[in-house]
Amino acid sequence: MADLSETLKELNNTGDYTSEYDPQDIEQNKFMAILAYLSWLVLIPLFAAKDSKFARFHCNQGLVLAIAEIIAWVVFGLLSKLPLIGWLFAIVEWLISLCCFVLLVIGILNAVNGRAKELPLIGSFRILS
Repeated sequence: MADLSETLKELNNTGDYTSEYDPQDIEQNKFMAILAYLSWLVLIPLFAAKDSKFARFHCNQGLVLAIAEIIAWVVFGLLSKLPLIGWLFAIVEWLISLCCFVLLVIGILNAVNGRAKELPLIGSFRILS
């Protein structure tokens, strides 16, 4: 059990860039940062808070998460239609959806707490600069 605990801690040991952001920007744009994780609502902070570095950071994280989830849905959704082994891909698709939900919760918690911390596994990818 200690190994699992250590593995989870290491998995969440991602880049934390909070100190690079203006505290006033963080405080004013927490709500926009939260919206960035709610699927297509990422467009709201992307355009409404385009001058906020904090909101933009979370928009990038939310976009990467949304794209990863869409790719997984398409690929594993198609593979789940295969005869005989499709059920296996359906289970994998469900597990990936569960992981994406966990990442969404982590992202929202980071935004609520005013942290600019990368999501585990996918947070290092950059779409927005």
